[in-house]
Amino acid sequence: MSPSLTLLIILGYFGVLMLISFLTKGKENNATFFSANKSSPWYLVAFGMIGASLSGVTFISVPGWVADSQFSYFQVVLGYFVGYFVVAYLLLPIYYKNNVTSIYEFLKIRLGRQSHKAGALFFFISRVLGASFRLFLVAIVMQQFIFDAWNVPFELTVVLSILLIWVYTHKGGIKTIVWTDTLQTSLMIASVVLCIVYMNEALGWTFTEFLQSSELAAYNEVFVTDSFLERNYFLKSFIGGAFVTICMTGLDQDMMQKNLTCKNVKDAQKNMVVFSVVLVIVTGVFMLLGALLFIYADAQSISIPLMDGAPKSDLLFPEIALNDSLGTGVAITFLLGLIAAAYSSADSALTSLTTSFCVDFLGIDGKDQSKQLKQRKWTHIGMSLLLILVVIAFKHLLNRNVVDGLLTVAGYTYGPLLGLFAFGIFTKYTIHDTYVWWVVFLSAGITALIGTIDSELLWGYKIGYELLPLNGLITFLGLYLIKKKPTIE
Repeated sequence: MSPSLTLLIILGYFGVLMLISFLTKGKENNATFFSANKSSPWYLVAFGMIGASLSGVTFISVPGWVADSQFSYFQVVLGYFVGYFVVAYLLLPIYYKNNVTSIYEFLKIRLGRQSHKAGALFFFISRVLGASFRLFLVAIVMQQFIFDAWNVPFELTVVLSILLIWVYTHKGGIKTIVWTDTLQTSLMIASVVLCIVYMNEALGWTFTEFLQSSELAAYNEVFVTDSFLERNYFLKSFIGGAFVTICMTGLDQDMMQKNLTCKNVKDAQKNMVVFSVVLVIVTGVFMLLGALLFIYADAQSISIPLMDGAPKSDLLFPEIALNDSLGTGVAITFLLGLIAAAYSSADSALTSLTTSFCVDFLGIDGKDQSKQLKQRKWTHIGMSLLLILVVIAFKHLLNRNVVDGLLTVAGYTYGPLLGLFAFGIFTKYTIHDTYVWWVVFLSAGITALIGTIDSELLWGYKIGYELLPLNGLITFLGLYLIKKKPTIE
């Protein structure tokens, strides 16, 4: 695909996003930016959340991971499914009952001001790293397959990407994102389906023949049950996946901010249940795509692209879609899906980080409207600059599969959030709030040390995603040590 056609597609897509932003911005105030005036249709939120959850990680990295992990990631996805029901029927009613803008306000209501700040800080760290992971992955693909041809440096690619996101979100905020996420989800799913259809045609298969092929059978192992010591053993992956969802969705302002734009808790619950079912199906399709990519690459003698001199399986999908002979239609659809993947997670992350910083750290609720608006706008700019710096840093620091890296980091940063919310929900104790900082940082540090233990010292046991619930448990026990007495009847 020629550079001029690529540029035309990018500009056209950005023009559509700007049109959506113009049509949905409403009044330029914080109520619209933070909560969309609680007027979002639940089904629109549900569909749009699929794209935000998938993002560039699922779009690029899940298919690329199939060669190493086969379909064992689906064990984690099944855990996600259970976790979404916990979010829908335990956490959402609490947030709606307390009428929060930032979900970390619950910690202030229940445990105290310092717990509120601690929870917001760990979200802030988690979301900055998570959004940067996702945007980094898409940025390196766009760099290698698009912008290198124009000698555009990676740093400028990142700056331009986040600048475009800032432009179409700085007025409408979450209200705009609910609508742009719907478009972006549609483009990602269409891209995957079209690539599956065209690759099957090139291999002379129907979709049914692909599902029944011996080639697929070489990649489709789902359940790892041979040894509990393995890092991706089924029970460990399933439980870890459930807690990942509870934390990365239910305790995450980014994902919950969309749910809190629904009219009431029943609509928000319908959104979450429908979203969870569709997400499991769509993730399964992405894994089928991954197997087909490697089957097709083997049949066509396509090598895995190199990055910094080493094979990078994450780049196989763009290599086939953009540089192979599947046709311009596949290349265009893939490019649109890629851009959608870049924006679907980064735009909502930018908005949620702005919301959390304004509400949880700056406390803008008690200030006059003009000052609130001014602080929110400057915070939005500051969050944009922060994401730029972290994404650029990842280029020099990250050397592992992005899905694996993202879930591993979540074990360290979301664990304290899990412990704080669990203590606030499931106990009647108050705590000596000033000591909460010792608890959360010691918990994260202890968990990080446990994660570095060599498996030989644990009789062959390989630590996996169970680090997250372990971190939450350590935090919970630490809070128990600084408890006061029951005060809630």
